[in-house]
This record gives sequence, C-alpha cells and structure tokens, in this order.
Amino acid sequence: MTQHGASLTNNHGTASTDTLVSEGRYEKLYRMLMDATPSSVLLLDQGLRVVVANHNFLEKAQRSEHDTIGRRLNEVFPIVILREMELEQWIQQVFQKGEPVRGKRMRYRAPGVADRIYYYSLIPVTWHRKTENVMLLMDDVTEQVRLGEEVLQAERHLASIVESASDIIVSTDTEGRIMTWNKAAQEATDYCLQEVAHHPFFDFFASDCKTAVKGALENPESPGRSAYTEWNLKTKRGHEIPVSWVCSRMRDGRGKVQGIVAVGRDLTERRKLETQVLQSQKLAALGVMAGGIAHEIRGPLAIASSAAQFLMEDEVSPSLLIECTQRIHRGIQRASTIIEDLLRFSRPSIPKKPTERVDLALVVKDTIALVHSQAQIEKVNVTVKAPAAPVIVTGVASMLQQMVMNILLNAFNALSDDGGRVDVIVSDEGEFAVLKVTDNGCGIPQSEINKIFDPFYTTSPPGKGTGLGLSLCYSIVRHHNGTIQVESTEGAGTSLIVRLSLS
Repeated sequence: MTQHGASLTNNHGTASTDTLVSEGRYEKLYRMLMDATPSSVLLLDQGLRVVVANHNFLEKAQRSEHDTIGRRLNEVFPIVILREMELEQWIQQVFQKGEPVRGKRMRYRAPGVADRIYYYSLIPVTWHRKTENVMLLMDDVTEQVRLGEEVLQAERHLASIVESASDIIVSTDTEGRIMTWNKAAQEATDYCLQEVAHHPFFDFFASDCKTAVKGALENPESPGRSAYTEWNLKTKRGHEIPVSWVCSRMRDGRGKVQGIVAVGRDLTERRKLETQVLQSQKLAALGVMAGGIAHEIRGPLAIASSAAQFLMEDEVSPSLLIECTQRIHRGIQRASTIIEDLLRFSRPSIPKKPTERVDLALVVKDTIALVHSQAQIEKVNVTVKAPAAPVIVTGVASMLQQMVMNILLNAFNALSDDGGRVDVIVSDEGEFAVLKVTDNGCGIPQSEINKIFDPFYTTSPPGKGTGLGLSLCYSIVRHHNGTIQVESTEGAGTSLIVRLSLS
C-alpha cells in the first residue's frame, strides 16, 4: 500500500505491470473497507510503528494521516495510557505467540475532546506462519457504558426504594416462588431472604388464606382482585399478622409475564388503633346514654316526688289529692315509656333474617291511619303519595311499621305548636323502594345532622321526645339492609329518606 509507505511484491521480489495494476485495485478496495468499518483500526509493525490508520481512528483521535503513519505507538497514544493499559506489552505478546487478545478496556482522550471509552482487541496478521503485523481494533463504547451505568444506577435506586419502603414488597416467578423479599417483610416475619427464596409464597400464610393467595398469584388481575385483600401472614414464631395485599403482574419489555409483585401493609398497629377508637366511642356513647337516661327520667320523677310531698301533708283537699295522684301516675307512665323505648332500642325484637314479603305502601297507609287522631290534635296536615301497585320489599311488617311510626312522630315533634305539614311519598325507583317523609318544621343545624341517629339526641322540648326513635329507626333499616339519610335546612324543614331493596 504505497499510500502508507508499504509495498506489495511477488514471490521473486519483482512486480509485473499487470500485477501492480491488480494489486493497486485491491489496495484501494482494502482502503475503502478499512475506512468504512465503524471501528478504529491501526496496523502496527514489529517496531510498534503505525503502518495503516483508518479514517475512523484519525477522526476520533483528531490526527492527520501524515502525523500518524510511520509514527511509533508512544507518539500516537499518551505515554500514561500505554503504561496504565500495558498496551505495548500486550502487542509484543501477540507478536511472540501469534495469538489474539480480545476484550480489553481502554479510556482515551484526544486533545480538546472528552474522555472516550474503548474496548480493544489485538489480532495477529501472519504470513507463512509468521506474525508480521498486529492489528489494533478499537470500538467506542462510551455511550453503551454510560447507558449501562445509568441502568445500574436506576436499578440501585429502585432497590434502595424497595428496601427502604415501610410496606412489605415481595416478588415471585410465574410459579409463585419467592424471588425478592424486602427489609419490611423480614422485619414483619423474622424470615430473611435466604430462608424464603425459591419457596412458594403461599406457604407463608395462615392455612385459611392459602387457597385465596394461590388463586391470586395464578391470576392477580382477574375481576375482584384489584382492591385490597386481607390475608394473615405467618411469622417465624408461628404468630399471624393481618396484612392487606395488592398483587399485580410483572412484565418485560415485550409484555410477557415474568412473575408477580405483591405489596402488603401490616395492619397490626391499625387494628390496635381501631380497637382503641372503638372503645373510646363505646365509652362516649355510654356517657351520652347515661346522661340522656338521667335527664329523661329526672323530670317525671321530680313531678312524682313533689306530688307525693303534697300528699304527706296533714290536710289535703280532695281536689289536690286527685291532682297529685294523677301527676304521680303520669310521671310513672312517662318513666315506664322511657324504659320501654330504651329496651326496644337495646334489644329490638327482630328475627335474624327478614323473610316476609311486605307492601311498603300499605304499611305506610296503615301507620298514617293510626296517627290520624294525634295529627288532628296537633294540627298537622299529612299528605300521602303512593303508587297504586304494591311496592314489595322483604322484611318484617311490624318492625317496618314501627320505623314509619317513629319517623312520623319525629316529624310531628319538629313542628311548632301551631301545627304544620308533613308530606309522605312512597316510590318505586327500579332496584329500591323509597320512603320520603318531609316536614316544614324548624329544621336541623348542619353541625347537628350527624348526631340525629345517636341515642337520646333530640331537639324536641323537654317531655316531648326521648331521642331514641330515630336510633331505633336506624337499627331497623340497617337490619333490612337498607339506608336512611337526612336532608335538612335550618328554619325550613327536614326530609328523612329510607331506601330498601325491592323483592
């Protein structure tokens, strides 16, 4: 290759014209192939001088062909790189043994250019079994290395997140065998990864949960599995801890399922807190109930006591005797009514499962007939709107009548002494039977609406209501798998809406 100071001759040391022409063509072809290769290529002789340098190398090294061909290796590469990589020793070894050296890594920076990372190989070029030259092939892998470092950094970051998470994070293969087990899982169960790796995940659950866990691992995205599910996890000591779980598939870049990821949250502390809150609520409710009982019974007892004191006087007129006796009787009746309401509230006589087919519209009409006289006395105008066809629900007729009665009486009590209006509507809304009772009374402040179903809560004047009626209604509606809600505007009136499933 005359362009690089090398000559091609025949076996006799001379070259014919045809041969030179032919060899000139091959030299050009060879040169074109060298320049077309994406690798940087240097051909070195035994004196470690550059015989051939392709275009890729010259461009990356920012060198000219004139300053490269015929130069020794230490004139082309910085001496620091040659010493660090022991490049000259490796080349000498290839000349001596005639065996290639592959996969060495080198960092090289040309003047004014950022560092580049290369993987290089040394390939012997032999002639008649003698290594005459060594080819240095260098592939720029800077971007690949950087990408690999970024991927590694991302993997480490992700692993750090998983290990630092307070939730239990477990991954399995497609057979449900454990692959990863984070620190939170180890702290919750006392099992380390080495103890659980490659074991079936469902083996670490309570016996009554194993079937459900196995089914979720086999098909984690089937209907009904997207929500949180609670399965008790077994600890190394044999205890069970409540854990809420969400399982999802792991997929590769082509969408193929690689395994399952299960994320669990230890509910132990939450359960303790819920127990404490429930206990506090019970104590608060008990306090309200005790206060309500004391308030309601104190009134009739005070009346009966004062009347009895009058009777103990020496001279009692017949009219006063009758009046005191009547007051004592009314006070005892009032206290008895309060106790009966309390007993009905605490132990409602409701069968375990409502099984009767009940016409809600007929129940409402019959109940309104029962309170008709009281409505007239209290100057209440009651209107009823109900479909002609039966509105059938499954329930207990006597309990539903008691519910309607209490709602109506509550509406009456909300009206002023001058009376008012109560509208009752029964409707069929497809899946539900709806009862709506609306009064135009005093209404309920928004801050008090959440309390109306609490025992002994009442806005009625003393002696007009015990505050147990709506609590009993709430219990009856819930027992019938229905809902009851209130809509109210202070000073404008209140609506109570009951929804029960149609039969």
